[in-house]
Amino acid sequence: MKQGKLLYAGKAKSVFRTDKKDTLIVEFRDDITAFDGGKKDTLKNKGSYNAAVSAFFFGYLEKHGVKTHYLEMLDERRMAVRTLTMIPLEVIVRNVAAGSIVRNYPFKEGTKLSPPVIVIDFKDDSRHDPMLNDDLIVALKLATPAELARIKKIALEINRLLVTLLAKEGILLVDFKIEFGRQGKTIRLGDEISMDSMRLWDKKTKESLDKDVYRFNKGDVMATYNRVAGRITRAAPHPAGAKKKPAAQMKRTVSRKPAPAKPKAKK
Repeated sequence: MKQGKLLYAGKAKSVFRTDKKDTLIVEFRDDITAFDGGKKDTLKNKGSYNAAVSAFFFGYLEKHGVKTHYLEMLDERRMAVRTLTMIPLEVIVRNVAAGSIVRNYPFKEGTKLSPPVIVIDFKDDSRHDPMLNDDLIVALKLATPAELARIKKIALEINRLLVTLLAKEGILLVDFKIEFGRQGKTIRLGDEISMDSMRLWDKKTKESLDKDVYRFNKGDVMATYNRVAGRITRAAPHPAGAKKKPAAQMKRTVSRKPAPAKPKAKK
């Protein structure tokens, strides 16, 4: 497959055309941002960690019946994906109160949310991704009522699968953000699922294992990403008596420890 012209460059990923019909290449860059781009850095190997974890999650979800855009990894940071018409919605599934839901509503941080809470934001940086309700989504023609119901159902199934998977490695899935796109009439999970788009806590210590380490200067970002990527990829079930594949054998660089890189102070 030949990589073509740049189609889109986001905050941390670049999307390229290819010479293959209905196939794109997503490159995970080493850029990291927070606070609507107000804080940004480049951290060595960060892109390869997010690519590895995203590919792992996509593969796991596909095996359990969730349709995604994922096709294969081309190298440690480039992923071949199906071409989707992306729906400009950020779907956030929350299992525990943390982050903006605590700032904006009278929840105490750490409160379990049962059943999980789904929050949907309009993906528009110029408007700072405002929250939407179902009526606004339909009125703006972002999704039909049937599509919206389907998106919510898939989001909750993804949550169920990932909560169970991560719990095996002592990781609490606090919340996560996902995006969807259309391939014809089929709704598929797109974008990424990684430490950048999830809030993960160690179940025992409540230590942050995600981008909050960068946001709030909680420690060595890349050391955390390396450690949690290894824990995540160990969590998958395997046949009795079979050995789990180490991350290094999965066309990823999860098991390689990069030189520690500390985020720069916010200017």
